Amino acid sequence: MPTARQRVRAELTAEITEAARRQLAEVGAAGLSLRAVARELGMASSAVYRYFPSRDDLLTRLIIDGYDALGEAAEAADDPAAAPERRWAAVCAAVRDRARAHPHEWALLYGSPVPGYSAPRDTVPAASRVGVVLGRVLADAARAGRLHGYGGRVPGLLGDVAVEILGQDAPGIDDAVRVRALLAWSALYGTVSFELFGHLTGSVEDADAYFARAVAELGALIGLTADGPPD
Repeated sequence: MPTARQRVRAELTAEITEAARRQLAEVGAAGLSLRAVARELGMASSAVYRYFPSRDDLLTRLIIDGYDALGEAAEAADDPAAAPERRWAAVCAAVRDRARAHPHEWALLYGSPVPGYSAPRDTVPAASRVGVVLGRVLADAARAGRLHGYGGRVPGLLGDVAVEILGQDAPGIDDAVRVRALLAWSALYGTVSFELFGHLTGSVEDADAYFARAVAELGALIGLTADGPPD
């Protein structure tokens, strides 16, 4: 059981990060300031620095929290009992829903880089959570004979991280499948970003219908179709 000191620290950390999220919505990531957060909370700047030694530490916390929230949404949407193409569509829809509900958080994760900030490797596990869910869908589809490739690895094409995330060593998962999956994963995020940042305005009449069609096309690209993979 946490001590009273630990509980107080956890509560203050949560208050600081929540205030930082509000500031993120008002001024953007580049304008995030520990001093402004301290003023909003009525705290001395020195007190905030005891929890987050720098703006970059606070940004990292916000980024990890954002990735984790996105991953949790994807995990909650995945129903292992459903058909692979339905699981894919449900996970994609959950990513879009989360992004639309928290656009400033999405912009922090996938928008313009923050000047002077470089995300540490601490962010990688959280950033991979959606990919892990998609990889699990692929692995289950492969075990059911719903995916096809040509077998094996292609030297210099994909790194070990992509292999680990996208299906690991499940039978039927090879670099051909992973390339299609990585393309679909990045296209999913690009489609969501286009919608959120207004780039579909004038090009798409019905955003919901377009997204559903795009997700179906991306699933078919991987091989997740109701009729199984193409010949």
